[in-house]
Amino acid sequence: MITIDAQDKTLGRVASMAAHALIGKHKTNFVKHMVMGEEVTIKNASKIKLSGTKERTKEYVRYSGYPGGQKIETYAQLTARRGQKEAIRRAVYRMLPKNTLQTKRIKLLTIEN
Repeated sequence: MITIDAQDKTLGRVASMAAHALIGKHKTNFVKHMVMGEEVTIKNASKIKLSGTKERTKEYVRYSGYPGGQKIETYAQLTARRGQKEAIRRAVYRMLPKNTLQTKRIKLLTIEN
């Protein structure tokens, strides 16, 4: 089990450390096609930093596939609605390889305030 302290660290740095551990790249017996990673716990999620004006300008976009179905939400809106945990989870999820192991790996992630 790996524990990452997010206090006074940027969102991207914490997410990349977590993704690296979830994939299992830190192990000597790493193989791409298996879940080799360990359980990762991120502590002090509410004390994470963002550089510059990203709180107002960083956007999360999703699209339903229907005309007019594009939803755009800023970082501030996302954290007000779902909390800091969701922003960290989305950052880590998008750093994982896009394959069938992505959902299995993200289940090993635990985020605590």
